[in-house]
Amino acid sequence: MSKLLDPKILMAIKELNLSAKTTIDGFMNGINKSTVKGAGLEFSQYRSYQPGDDLRSLDWKMFARSDRYYIRESEVETNISVRFLVDASASMNHSDGDFTKIEYARYLTACLAYLANLQGDAIGLYIFKNAELFSMVAKQDYQHLARLFYQLEQIRPEGTFTKPIHYKEIFAGTQKRELLVFVTDLYQTENEIFNLLDTLNTLRHEIVVFHVVSRNEMELDFKGYTTFEDLETGQTIQIDQAKARSEYKNKLNLYLEETRTKMLDRRIYYRTVSTDEPLDQALRDFLKQRNKLRI
Repeated sequence: MSKLLDPKILMAIKELNLSAKTTIDGFMNGINKSTVKGAGLEFSQYRSYQPGDDLRSLDWKMFARSDRYYIRESEVETNISVRFLVDASASMNHSDGDFTKIEYARYLTACLAYLANLQGDAIGLYIFKNAELFSMVAKQDYQHLARLFYQLEQIRPEGTFTKPIHYKEIFAGTQKRELLVFVTDLYQTENEIFNLLDTLNTLRHEIVVFHVVSRNEMELDFKGYTTFEDLETGQTIQIDQAKARSEYKNKLNLYLEETRTKMLDRRIYYRTVSTDEPLDQALRDFLKQRNKLRI
């Protein structure tokens, strides 16, 4: 079982900042901190001591062997820019138990943003919903993180996913490669999400897609319900869950495999995350992809 607390307990904390901090503190305590701390972690070389150098950097073992003072230098980690893209269309209102997909997406994004800020990265936020795009430029300071938390708390999913606009102009902005983290349930009607991903791909940024799913939709387990409504179109359908479950799971597995293949073809890192699962693996995935952009 994960060393992190149950995400449902953490999502119940009213302050997003507190739930993110609690999760990341638990995560950091559970792994080798030297792999995730800030600048100056990776040993590079020794150099002779110079007056004014920090004495804490002296390597006493080298002194014992050579009777000379050496400073242990480290490579300075280059901070990066991380932009979080959040799907806030109406389908993200889908619930499993007491929590919706958007609440899990909000919690996941907050934790990743907190971790990125802890690494010294600039963070930005982009919210897609109902033909609109909210944008918050990437910056690196705690006040900016607090503003990002506030905007996440204000999300109220509605309508359909944002139709194509000037994505390329919005996400170009810099000559440096960035990390784009997209949190979505991948519900689309006219391939609009993959059109977005194709546009972003032309900018040669590193892209991570966290596909948010719920346990009841994976298992087709909606006790007491036979009529289902599309949250974005309003269309309804009646089914016999017991009879349809086997065929549904087969089609779902085929869909997920096709989605993985499409992401792989685009060289996009893709992972499904269930709303009843802790964030351990998602956080590790984030750090792994982040490290690809380090110079």
